[in-house]
Amino acid sequence: MRRAMARAVVGDDDYGEDPTVNELQRRAAGTLGTEAALFVPTATMANLIAVMCHCQQRGTQLFLGQNAHLHLYEHGGAAQVAGVHSQALPDLPDGTFDLDQLELTVREAHGSRYHPRPQLICLENTHSSAGGRVLPLTYLRQVRELADHYGLQVHMDGARLMNAAVAQGVEPAQITQHCDSVSLCFSKGLGAPAGAVLAGRREFIAEAWRTRKLLGGGMRQAGVLAAAALLGLRHAEATLHRDHDNARRFAEGIHVLDLPLCSVNLAAVETNIVMVNVRGAWPSPAELCDHLRATSEEEVAETGQAVSVLLLPWSAHTVRAVWHRDISAHDTELARSKLEFVARKCQEKLALGLHPTPLGTGGA
Repeated sequence: MRRAMARAVVGDDDYGEDPTVNELQRRAAGTLGTEAALFVPTATMANLIAVMCHCQQRGTQLFLGQNAHLHLYEHGGAAQVAGVHSQALPDLPDGTFDLDQLELTVREAHGSRYHPRPQLICLENTHSSAGGRVLPLTYLRQVRELADHYGLQVHMDGARLMNAAVAQGVEPAQITQHCDSVSLCFSKGLGAPAGAVLAGRREFIAEAWRTRKLLGGGMRQAGVLAAAALLGLRHAEATLHRDHDNARRFAEGIHVLDLPLCSVNLAAVETNIVMVNVRGAWPSPAELCDHLRATSEEEVAETGQAVSVLLLPWSAHTVRAVWHRDISAHDTELARSKLEFVARKCQEKLALGLHPTPLGTGGA
């Protein structure tokens, strides 16, 4: 990927003259089944541009899940920058929201002088906070039908859309056909250092170009980044299949261990994310992650190796593990073994009634 970046043929993308960016945009549009696509620095910017282009009148309303990335982790750009009101709906465990509740909420606002004007429905696929769950194609079709009935647009935060397509065994276009616009991130499972695209109809992307400029997203010799994204896109299917297999192997390994400290819901593991449920008051998810990162002489003495594993404390009782192209099957087994070791040591301390102390200090 770094060689591809170094060898990239570049031009001035702000003038549409970077051949590598142009190739990426054509290929991304073809993959996503849209008329056009626009290269932007981040998926957060892609999502904000989509909101601004769909909701051009300030004070309009978008509907999304209360745990959606766009709602929680993009600094309220829809409100701060676009002046758009977000109506958050409860997420179901699989990353969807109840369609009856969605329709009721839309219907209350539709034609009302007292509600913000409903304009946009935002979906996230795969759904990060739900643990990488894939939105069912039937659900997407139903959302599309509801949106059409009330004259709304549909945008998909598809940062991990390629994971969804691989998991469902379908072309990405079969997913995006239900949407008016879609974002795709290249720096998640596709492994590029930066970049995303926003895709949709040609007229929509022409307006998106102007909004990208407004937000400071115009770039010059961006082909060095587009080259990495192209490589990631070309190898997406093989890369993501491997990531999904490794995540599944890890989850099954934890499930078989039947540890008192933590557990995994295998039915919820659909792509490259595994949510590990942490039981009890100690260790907390943050403390468990500290133990997994730390190495010690005791670990070396008992296992013959020192392994540092980086996981993310996700919630009060959950740790998140995410696979990417640089994590091998061997790495996955090391991570499983380290979690088993840490869980066993924590359980021993709890059984002895010892005051919890770190298992060790140090780096990788």
